[in-house]
Amino acid sequence: MFIVNSYVLAVVLCVVTMICWGSWGNTQKLAAKSWRYELFYWDYVIGILLFSLLIGFTLGSIGSQGRPFCEDLAQVSGATVAWILVGGIIFNLSNILLSASVSMAGMAVAFPVGVGIALVLGVIQTYFVQAKGNPTLLFIGVLLVVVAIVVNGMASGRLQKGESSNKKGIVLAVVAGILMSFFYAFVSKGMDLDNFVAPAVGKATPYTAFFLFALGIFLSNFLWGTIAMKRPFQGEPVSYKTYFAGSAKLHLVGILGGCVWGLGTVLSYIAAGKAGAAISYALGQGAPMIAALWGVFVWKEFKGADKTTNRLLLIMFTCFILGLALIVAAGE
Repeated sequence: MFIVNSYVLAVVLCVVTMICWGSWGNTQKLAAKSWRYELFYWDYVIGILLFSLLIGFTLGSIGSQGRPFCEDLAQVSGATVAWILVGGIIFNLSNILLSASVSMAGMAVAFPVGVGIALVLGVIQTYFVQAKGNPTLLFIGVLLVVVAIVVNGMASGRLQKGESSNKKGIVLAVVAGILMSFFYAFVSKGMDLDNFVAPAVGKATPYTAFFLFALGIFLSNFLWGTIAMKRPFQGEPVSYKTYFAGSAKLHLVGILGGCVWGLGTVLSYIAAGKAGAAISYALGQGAPMIAALWGVFVWKEFKGADKTTNRLLLIMFTCFILGLALIVAAGE
């Protein structure tokens, strides 16, 4: 299987992760013109599962190092499967809430709040699971991200005062972020993060872990996805009949979103062995900065904002960039 042996390459892959995680929401925005997010989300989940198989049979099966995908999948223990599936179930619930938040409050608000909270809480958890990197630089970087989250909330409040849907969207983003902070700790328990070349028996390689994680997302969506469709946070309930009546183009947009997110996720797992779980997770969760850029400059979600709001957005971007730079430096 393909294994990363360089810290610099690991950081590059984490940056790609950040871009992918911050960009998949664009597919939801594209589909939203004629497709409810609850319906989009099914295609997104299917895209993740399909991509996990594609990457497993390609990068996960080439090279002379480590266990190939099928061989590794055959030897994982029941405990490993359980840990990673639970991680997928938790993530799926949090991501459905994040998608609902995007549909109400926009990418520039939902991602910095939801994923930012997940970054802060998740880095703390993963660092104690695998203490790799300079803790001072790492946690100063996390603190700057917290400042960015707060400032983003202030900017959003100035732009959309009194809009109930926006307030509900922010609440959903907060809940999503808290839930999302837990999933990676479960996934990492099923992997041997210290040795991808000769991982412990019963533990999963990154490619197998990603497949099991994607399977947990897909299976749990029959519960979480159905609840979201029958009891939506906004609008009327939607049916599976409506989903199957959707055009091929709409379904492909959702599947593309799942593939984009999946690429970012598997690269994060691959990079974790060299960069460390906390740093890999933290860099990937810099996605709110990317999503905010899309939201501000492409989707014009802050169109008509006054000078003070624009200054707050500038402070937010600056804090995110400085925070991420310190997180990178923490692993040197």
